Amino acid sequence: MAGLIDNLSRFLGAIGGFLTPMALFHMAWATLLGIVIGALPGLTATMGIALITTLTYKLPPDLAILVLICVYVGAIYGGSRTAILINIPGTPANAATTLDGFPLAMQGLAGRAMGVATSGSVLGSFIGMFFLATIAPLLGNYALKFQSFEFFWLSIFGIVISGHLTALEDPIKGWISGFLGLLVAMVGQEGIHAYERFTYGTTELLGGFSLIPAMVGAFGFAEVLSVMRHPPAKMAEAPRDSVFPRVRDVLQYWRTIIRSGLIGTLIGIIPGVGEDIGAWVSYAAARRKSKEREKFGKGSIEGLMAAETGNNAVVPGAIIPALTLAIPGSAPAAVLLAAMFIHGLRPGPLIMVESPQFVYQVVAMVFFATLAIFFYGVVLSKLLLKVLAIPKTRLMPIVFVLCAVGSYAITNRTFDIWVMIGFGILGYILREMKYPMAPLVLGIILGDLMDKNLRRGLVLTDGDLTPFFTRPICFVLWVITFSSILLSIPPIRHALKETFSIIQTRLRRIRK
Repeated sequence: MAGLIDNLSRFLGAIGGFLTPMALFHMAWATLLGIVIGALPGLTATMGIALITTLTYKLPPDLAILVLICVYVGAIYGGSRTAILINIPGTPANAATTLDGFPLAMQGLAGRAMGVATSGSVLGSFIGMFFLATIAPLLGNYALKFQSFEFFWLSIFGIVISGHLTALEDPIKGWISGFLGLLVAMVGQEGIHAYERFTYGTTELLGGFSLIPAMVGAFGFAEVLSVMRHPPAKMAEAPRDSVFPRVRDVLQYWRTIIRSGLIGTLIGIIPGVGEDIGAWVSYAAARRKSKEREKFGKGSIEGLMAAETGNNAVVPGAIIPALTLAIPGSAPAAVLLAAMFIHGLRPGPLIMVESPQFVYQVVAMVFFATLAIFFYGVVLSKLLLKVLAIPKTRLMPIVFVLCAVGSYAITNRTFDIWVMIGFGILGYILREMKYPMAPLVLGIILGDLMDKNLRRGLVLTDGDLTPFFTRPICFVLWVITFSSILLSIPPIRHALKETFSIIQTRLRRIRK
């Protein structure tokens, strides 16, 4: 009880710390910008955070992270606007929203659909925020038991699971994308003995590829190239009914909201999976449990509520492993994690020892961002539609300039602009070939962590690999990792299904 009161007092103290004119100003413009970024198809949350990170260097660390979290929360919410109005998700996280949001709009209920999306997004964020405040401190304390052996397997586990869940139809593509990210992370001096790897005499590569230019290129410039090839979307039409959220919808589907919030938070905690998976899993669970499943895909309020609650609950859920393990739960959280390091913050197992108050500051940031999306969702929905009328062909040159300026601003090196362009071309090729981008990002982030902890573990054991497989946590992680790989191979999966069906048949005969 004393611990709960202490945590509550820290949270209230963090809220009070952000009730300053400067903090509220940054919260207001960053959330609005995030909504606009999310509402414009192609401008993803990951790209938005990567671009805005380059504008936060002069801000104090707490305000800089506040800006980025507001952009993050706003972008995931903002993508529902275009998903409902023109059947094009503003971000991948809102793909499930189109299934019922657009049919509702075609029935003349666009305003109600936007209100449902707003209430689902707000409640999903609050559910995830609750678990961020309660689980992060516990996980941070438990993570102190992790050593190099556990972090090595946690890195591999994150990439394998991310690759599997972001490419369900062909997990091998997800794994290739993830291990390509690991290969990129190997460039430069290794972390223990400073041996040079894959630099080919280029001094700019001694420190490896800069993360922000790589992210900006893979998500920003790749989208510019994609728009040059694919035609822009049609303009949206303004809703005619009220966009104000209805209490009746919340009360009627409260079970769906709680279930989707829990699913979204859990999906967020899994490394590198992301908001889109949270939305789809929440939508599928709601359809399976619903008494009105025949309405799903034809304009179901419950389906729309589930999708938007699920994807927004992922946001605080994805921040949990980023804060406590320095392993992001989604692609936007990966860029957010990189921004924390840039601003001198040290997320990881020692977070609850070195700066426990920062965890509650992050909770307060999510809280303020959630209040802001509710305000903008009610007040400025129709005004924001004017932004959607901007042709993407006119917007993309501005995006390219921001990509170049943002990449150059980090270290004032022209080389980073070339890095951005190179990763943009790579990202475009991977996207056209249907390779998921989230595992690539996670591989770049986790590559250094995996490499250093493998080497440290071998130093501690004098080259003995046994502890990597016999320590309890390591054992669980490598068993789950290899099981995921084996179960993704069709012949093995079919053989297991047949075996289980035979066992079930025999058990039924025995019971009879």
